[in-house]
Amino acid sequence: MTYRTTNVNFNRIFTGFSPHSAKFSPQISQIHKQSGLFTALPAAYCGRHFYCHKFAVMKLKNANVLITGGASGIGKIMGRMALEKGAKTFIIWDINITNIEATRNELSKFGRVKGYVVDVSNPEMVELAYRKTVYDCGDIDVLINCAGIITSNKTFDQVSTDEIIRTININTIAPMLVARTVLPDMLKRNRGHICNITSAGGMLSNPKMSVYAASKWGATGWSDSVRIELQDCRSDVHITTVAPYFISTGMFDGVKSRIIPILKPNYVAKRVIKGIERNRIFCGIPFGFHFIRFWQAILPVKIFDWFFGEMFGIYHAMDNFTGRKPNISHKSKAS
Repeated sequence: MTYRTTNVNFNRIFTGFSPHSAKFSPQISQIHKQSGLFTALPAAYCGRHFYCHKFAVMKLKNANVLITGGASGIGKIMGRMALEKGAKTFIIWDINITNIEATRNELSKFGRVKGYVVDVSNPEMVELAYRKTVYDCGDIDVLINCAGIITSNKTFDQVSTDEIIRTININTIAPMLVARTVLPDMLKRNRGHICNITSAGGMLSNPKMSVYAASKWGATGWSDSVRIELQDCRSDVHITTVAPYFISTGMFDGVKSRIIPILKPNYVAKRVIKGIERNRIFCGIPFGFHFIRFWQAILPVKIFDWFFGEMFGIYHAMDNFTGRKPNISHKSKAS
């Protein structure tokens, strides 16, 4: 872990104008002069969306990078990017052995790639896979929880019990299980980074994906809560929570977005890797999703629903959802 210094004027970034500006009332200007409040606030808050004057930089060079769901989609792309940045090993945990082998063959030219067939929602399999991974590859420096599923665009009354359990198990419980297994060793070394890929669906309610939204709300709340725990104990292990909009990886085939464009996988992967390197606390993709809760707070619910749900078309994005056809191999062979 290394540190970099910057001389950014956080007063302007955080507030949009200087505390000494004429736009401030005399009372606020006086508070600033006496207490330095508007100088202190950005330094305390900047970690959420900006960068501190002195911030840690996570180096991927010579790092062992473990990515769940790393045999396809943005997980695979992030693995390639990590290798291009000099990562020691790209470690894949995935349930699809065919995709694992194909990814190993494709990316081995960039560096060392190891793959393991793991059901990340199974605590016993996670524990065994972690022991084997550490034995084969050494300590895990970066964990990216990327595995996720969405089962359908049914309204909640039509969703089966199996769909509910599978979605919560993979999207919410699995990242907890994997992180809980990896975290103790990171804490002993006082070094490491965990990145949890949640979703903009974990910030914004959306019809026809209610169970998926619930699973991502849970993952988002858990991820940031662990971040605060690590912060409170002054650990040098860091958490990044990433909440992207729909991504064109096949998982959301059929989704239509009226105004906000569907995200390109390479763009999202690049943003995630950059967020890890800079120890970002939260990455909303696109950046405008940082302000969702702001608009929810100031707009009446009916106006918010009309503006974002109907005018932006977000509440109808799932109407024509088809999703990726399942192609899962349950073989237990690891490589």
